[in-house]
Amino acid sequence: MGGVMSGDSPRHSSPASKLEKKMVEAMKQRALKGTSMKSFNSVIMKFPKIDENLRNCRTIFQQFDEDSNGEIDQLELKHCFQKLGIESTDEEIKALFQACDIYEHMGMKFNEFIVFLCLVYLLNDPAVSEARKRMGLGNLEPTFETLVESFVFLDKNKDGYVSKSEMIQAINETIGGERSSGRIGVKRFEEMDWDKNGTVTFKEFLFAFTRWVGIDNEDDDEDDEEAA
Repeated sequence: MGGVMSGDSPRHSSPASKLEKKMVEAMKQRALKGTSMKSFNSVIMKFPKIDENLRNCRTIFQQFDEDSNGEIDQLELKHCFQKLGIESTDEEIKALFQACDIYEHMGMKFNEFIVFLCLVYLLNDPAVSEARKRMGLGNLEPTFETLVESFVFLDKNKDGYVSKSEMIQAINETIGGERSSGRIGVKRFEEMDWDKNGTVTFKEFLFAFTRWVGIDNEDDDEDDEEAA
């Protein structure tokens, strides 16, 4: 996995929004089904396949990015919902957009778009599920489910959040109680806890995951190539 995250600082979350509460409740319900993950290593072993599948979202991202500026703004996201026949209020679209525009660029970059897709999967609206299939994202549902299962594995008490002690426990289970397990667990937790409030939501986990597999560097690499 990659090192401690650097670059732009994400905004600090305000008290739990209506959308976040909905996501936490959805994760708690999903946790009741359990997870096939047995250790954090089993999560890590899936990185290459998850990385490959998520990068296949690039074509879909480009379709939504109507002005081809490398970001999806709120209006483009609204157009996307309209084209797919998804009925959502402006308030709901704004909430999803703001939840994923973690750097407050007023535009959803590729890694933020992946987080958006996975959050939509978690919320599991039947109409959205059909729309995903029309978008060609139906085959990505196993990938999204793997990410959900990974979070469920970390969330030992099934409250919809991951705490530092839970992350340390997960690492400890993986490396057999070695003395370094606590230090590694704390480091990984800090990489996930973007708003530094002591708990990690599924959204924060997803953003950290895109860093771990290197997806968040794609736009920077492309900008460097264009400037060369």
